[in-house]
Amino acid sequence: MTASRTSHETHETLETTEPSEPTDTAAVSHALHSPVIAWFEEHARDLPWRRPEAGPWGVMVSEFMLQQTPVNRVLPVYEQWLARWPRPADLAAEAPGEAVRAWGRLGYPRRALRLHGAAVAITERHGGDVPREHAQLLALPGIGEYTAAAVASFAYGQRHAVLDTNVRRVFARTTTGVEYPPNATTAAERRLARALLPEDDTTAARWAAASMELGALVCTAKSPACARCPVASLCAWRLAGKPAHDGPPRRGQTYAGTDRQVRGKLLAVLREAVGPVPQAVLDTVWDEPVQRARALDGLVSDGLVEPLSGGTYRLPQHRPRAD
Repeated sequence: MTASRTSHETHETLETTEPSEPTDTAAVSHALHSPVIAWFEEHARDLPWRRPEAGPWGVMVSEFMLQQTPVNRVLPVYEQWLARWPRPADLAAEAPGEAVRAWGRLGYPRRALRLHGAAVAITERHGGDVPREHAQLLALPGIGEYTAAAVASFAYGQRHAVLDTNVRRVFARTTTGVEYPPNATTAAERRLARALLPEDDTTAARWAAASMELGALVCTAKSPACARCPVASLCAWRLAGKPAHDGPPRRGQTYAGTDRQVRGKLLAVLREAVGPVPQAVLDTVWDEPVQRARALDGLVSDGLVEPLSGGTYRLPQHRPRAD
């Protein structure tokens, strides 16, 4: 069984300074493990990437898609993706533009290119099988520390600290006693996550999944359901009277009117097109010419769009090799 999120926000982030860890981490960790894992056994959602038939490739696909995207939006795209590309080699054989097309409106479409690049590398370096070793996973293009740890843990049952936004929030509240974790993952959070890991692989993998699910369903960002929390009686933040967040302002996500919105509109036209799209057609998707040009240039720079002769554009067709 693997873990899931309502969304991933930022996985591969820079380390910053932060509050110190609690003094008796060992005692805290042992007290948390059993009730959280028991809660997970009863309340975990039945999601396709958690089923045995998903395999390591299904787990990897879910991890890419769930970054910054809610589960309900991922589910239909995930199922279509695995039906079309049940193994990495199936995706690697296609042009990267097909991955971008199939990504649809999940957002952050560079993830589609990165997943395609990882599929190419898996096919060329590992005979088409998602590697088991954390170092080999980390060496794949487009995969950072979070995704490597998540795949190793959820697909192969290994002992790794898996820190997404939900887990970081659970640890911040239950153990550190603050409402929210820092904006960027910190060195102290990584040390704390390692200290909280159970010693054996099987329990550690279940703990990683369970703590993530607890953050997704109960210890949520805006409305934590403390009455339903299996470790409410141990939660340092609750016991302290739920002090309000006093750190840097939490980053909000805006979309309307941003370059992201313009990029999405441009890509929507290119995804639906049968052949190359003239510049004049793309010019109709956004009224402000400077922002529109900047967004299109960014798509080209990111490898999401290929410019062709005659002022036309298409999704990328070149299939890169894994170096």
